[in-house]
Amino acid sequence: MKFISDISLFWLFPIGAIAFLLTYLFYRKEAWLNEIPNWTKKSLFILRFLSLFFIGILLLGILFESFTYRKEKPIFITLVDNSHSLKNFKDSAKVAQQIADFNSKIKEKFSEKFEIISYAVGDNFRQTESFNLKDQHSNLSDGFEQIYSQYYNRNIGGIAFISDGNFNEGPNPIYSAEKIALTPIFTLGVGDTIPHKDQLIRDVTTNEIAFLKNKFPVEIDVEALKVGKRSSKVSIYHNNKIVASNNVNFENGQFDFKHITFELDATEIGFQNYVVEISPIDGEYTTKNNRRSFYIEVLDGRNKIILLAGAPHPDVSALKYVLEKDENVQVESKLIGDWDKKLDKVDLVIWHEPGINFNQSVLDAIRNAGKPILFFTGPNTNGNTIKKLDIGMTIGNSNQTDEVQPGFNVGFELFELTTELQNTLRFYPPVKVKYGEIKLNPQNKVLLSQRLGDFYKKDPILYFGEKANVKYGVFLGEGIWKWKINEYSRTKSTAMFEELIQKITQFLVIKQNASSLRITLPRRFSKGEEVKIKAEFYNESLELITKPKISFSLKDERNNKSNFEFGVSGNFYVLPLGTLKPGKYTWTASTTHNGKKHSKNGTFVVEDIEIESLETVANHGLLNQISKNSNGQFYQLANYEKLLSDLEKRDDIVEMSYEESAFNDLLDYFWLLLLICLTLSAEWFLRRWNGSY
Repeated sequence: MKFISDISLFWLFPIGAIAFLLTYLFYRKEAWLNEIPNWTKKSLFILRFLSLFFIGILLLGILFESFTYRKEKPIFITLVDNSHSLKNFKDSAKVAQQIADFNSKIKEKFSEKFEIISYAVGDNFRQTESFNLKDQHSNLSDGFEQIYSQYYNRNIGGIAFISDGNFNEGPNPIYSAEKIALTPIFTLGVGDTIPHKDQLIRDVTTNEIAFLKNKFPVEIDVEALKVGKRSSKVSIYHNNKIVASNNVNFENGQFDFKHITFELDATEIGFQNYVVEISPIDGEYTTKNNRRSFYIEVLDGRNKIILLAGAPHPDVSALKYVLEKDENVQVESKLIGDWDKKLDKVDLVIWHEPGINFNQSVLDAIRNAGKPILFFTGPNTNGNTIKKLDIGMTIGNSNQTDEVQPGFNVGFELFELTTELQNTLRFYPPVKVKYGEIKLNPQNKVLLSQRLGDFYKKDPILYFGEKANVKYGVFLGEGIWKWKINEYSRTKSTAMFEELIQKITQFLVIKQNASSLRITLPRRFSKGEEVKIKAEFYNESLELITKPKISFSLKDERNNKSNFEFGVSGNFYVLPLGTLKPGKYTWTASTTHNGKKHSKNGTFVVEDIEIESLETVANHGLLNQISKNSNGQFYQLANYEKLLSDLEKRDDIVEMSYEESAFNDLLDYFWLLLLICLTLSAEWFLRRWNGSY
């Protein structure tokens, strides 16, 4: 036992001296002391002194550290790969029963010696004693990561890891297993390591979104094992019709890998289902992995942009050059005096130098139509015109100009610029801006600041804001065309300049969500993935409320309809739908608040991606390596009895003792308080016995 004090223990001497002095001062004028025996006088003095001294000791804040020892049995963990791939082998019917038998036997033999816990890993990590081998993913690394974090500094005696060694998510489990130091990992292998005659669609890569009447690429990886030198055919189906096909020639005979690229036409709007299939061959081990489906969302996504200018300018040409390169953008350029103010189907207005031939009716037409607008205000746009534009900025009417370079604002969060573009900005030549202090509304977000060499001014070159729920952007300066020329002269490309303009216009074109009812729902789910929907409802003051009841209607491809109602969770709504069958679903969410109906609708797909059916060969080499690195051993699952026998012989899985300490204040000890009470009581008794108070 140790003791610790808040202050130095040398204070015991002053405390003792003070206790002695107080005792002496108390008794020195007591006349009745002369009439009692000396032993009684000394006893009274000692009792009073001890009482005061003990009270003074309590003021030191002395702590006592006590130690106890706790014994912990070794923890033995069974980690089971619960993925569907364990059923891809000929002995698959026995696997689930063998796992259950192993768990039962290890408890029967070692429950008194070990603390036995079992976990499943696959789609997720969870504690369970029931394994159905139905998970659609194999994230084996997550199992070891979770054990490492949950049992850190615990007495893990050993881990039995049951798997086929194949994984399709997360990093290699070998590295995660190495974190669990000084713990033997015994691996139990499932499946056959001998390759069988088989061909499979390994992977399909395509865009998630395509635009109507455009082409989109589809890249397909095909593998073949022991098929010999022969040809096969890969076909893509849409609406049960072949839309593309290609022959593949396998040459190696033992293992072949082919990468095939198709270009398909986007002919219909919405989620479109395509199926990739490789024709089966005689004697193939399985045909489950010969077919794979994918979805692509086709949008009619052409945006119309009006490019207005007070007069012709090279900046306008540079902007038009970039915008017209995008097939999904329709660009119309007009001088202010020639424009008819028609804004039908217009998604963005770009107005270059509004100070030249400024027309208030043009601005009013754009504002009234609720169209986002991007201003390029150069030296010809004075402070009075900027005030009329109402863009959250004021500047003086000086005729002087300055030349500044762009500097990226690292705190900008509305959208991302690539690192390459951020670096390219440093090479762009100066643009000409009006000289003078710029006062900017704090709600505006600055993307590019004015830079003089390495000195960044607080004044902006490019910023964004919002008025009446409509976005706007403002570029202060003339000469952006020089940026395009500069980049091309250095790199023979204008990719970074194009990225900047495209990112700006894309951000402004995307419409803000001003609806009271908002639904958060991914557009794609994988087979076996839980579908969970979140909803929010805002009142007229844009405050989150949960009073209205929100209904949800779901319809599958066969027009089977299901109706649900959202539940409340905190200040938002949730609706768990569980797992759904593969296919396309349409949904409608609706509610009524203050007599007004609100609704949202959309579509999502559940993709039938059987990645667990791809592997027909077990990877026992990975399991062997995990065991070897941890001083464990590899076994076939069918021979789990050998592991149970070896566990009995191991002498490194033992009980451990842990020293635990606790700190107690001296005030916590009852005996000291009792001692103080006894000394005070004894003194009081002697005083009364001898006729004093």
